[in-house]
Amino acid sequence: MVLRRLLFLTPRGPLAPPGRALGTSARRGSTFNVQDGSDFQDRVVNSPKPVVVDFHAQWCGPCKILGPRLEKMVAKQEGKVVMAKVDIDDHTDLAIEYEVSAVPTVLAMKNGDVVDKFVGIKDEDQLEAFLKKLIGA
Repeated sequence: MVLRRLLFLTPRGPLAPPGRALGTSARRGSTFNVQDGSDFQDRVVNSPKPVVVDFHAQWCGPCKILGPRLEKMVAKQEGKVVMAKVDIDDHTDLAIEYEVSAVPTVLAMKNGDVVDKFVGIKDEDQLEAFLKKLIGA
C-alpha cells in the first residue's frame, strides 16, 4: 500500500484514464501550487497579472469540486489571470494572514491587494463573473 502511494506520487504523476489527456499547457501555465511564504510573495503579491488564490485542503470535499472548475475557468482567460493554490495545512501562516476561516476560500488579488473574495462552491457562471470583475472585462 505504501509503495503504491509512493509510485503514485512520483514526479511523472498518475497515468491518465484511457482517452483523456493529463492536462493542457494553458492549464499548467496559468495555475501553480504555492511552495512557501517567499514563493507567495514573489508569484502572488508581486504578480504583474491579477491572481486568483484558492485556499484549499486535501480533506475538503467542496475543494475537490471547486478546484478543477476554477482551474478550467482561469485557463479560459488566456493568460489574463493566474491561479495560485494554497493548501492551508501546509501554509497555515498564509491562511491566518489572509483570515481564511473556512475552505474553500478564494481571493482575487490585484497589485498585491485583495480586491474580492468568496467562500464555498460557485457554479461556472458565478466563477466567470468573478474572473471578469477581477480582469476588468
